[in-house]
Amino acid sequence: MTLKVGCQTYTWEMLGPRFTGGPDDLLDAIAAGGYAGIEITDTMIGAYAGRPAAFARALDDRGLALVAFAMASPTGFTVPGAAAEADLEAVRRSVDFVARFPGAIVAMGSATVVDDGPRAGKLDVAADIYNCAGEIGRRAGVEVAVHPSSHHHTLLFDRPDYDALFARLDPDLVGWVPDTGHLLRGHPDILDTLRTHRARIRSLHLKDADATGAWAMLGEGACDVPAVVELVATAPRFNGWLVLEEESDTAAADPAAAVRRNYATIQRYGYAHDRQ
Repeated sequence: MTLKVGCQTYTWEMLGPRFTGGPDDLLDAIAAGGYAGIEITDTMIGAYAGRPAAFARALDDRGLALVAFAMASPTGFTVPGAAAEADLEAVRRSVDFVARFPGAIVAMGSATVVDDGPRAGKLDVAADIYNCAGEIGRRAGVEVAVHPSSHHHTLLFDRPDYDALFARLDPDLVGWVPDTGHLLRGHPDILDTLRTHRARIRSLHLKDADATGAWAMLGEGACDVPAVVELVATAPRFNGWLVLEEESDTAAADPAAAVRRNYATIQRYGYAHDRQ
């Protein structure tokens, strides 16, 4: 399989109000960093929201492909009723946007606790939303996948959490975007988790963390990048995209420099090639 390397825009999003640019600045920095693709979030899409043709032209101008559109919700995808319907309407908008980019996926954020109530019930709600989202995507020819995180109040932190969610998801409708950084923080054996749920993998987020769970630059933490890539590359529905995402203090100081450095690291591993 030919591996392709993309960049996730959360590296800039985590700056909050300190980031004063727009989506074109992200595209410029990612293209200049050598990447072939971009995974952009619903927060960072900016003026291109609802304008896929304009975004496609902006990507083409820089030789970039859309890898994925990442969406989250203030409900954490765990609130039923009207909130769940609003989440699914946002999914429809995201799917409609992504349908203009063959091969791109909609990556839905981690199920997260935002109010009181039993965890199992919240996981049931999230699974229903993910499965309905997958059906929306199927009708439009767009892959939908869940991207678990290890952030505060996530329902998807450790191996039992992943097993419980995946037992509730239709594997034909909802894929998985594993993130090595988040896996390192909650899974003693991330290769076993990847191997067990390998058939669900659609794309891969490469991020690093040290033994304490603190974010580290790629290649400077506990992630065995070659072992992870070798395993994931054999997943039957893996689309070939390695998406680098950086949340370390280095990235917070200078996101553009951090993503350039990560691209140089992935080149040293032999997975990045000059863009044609």
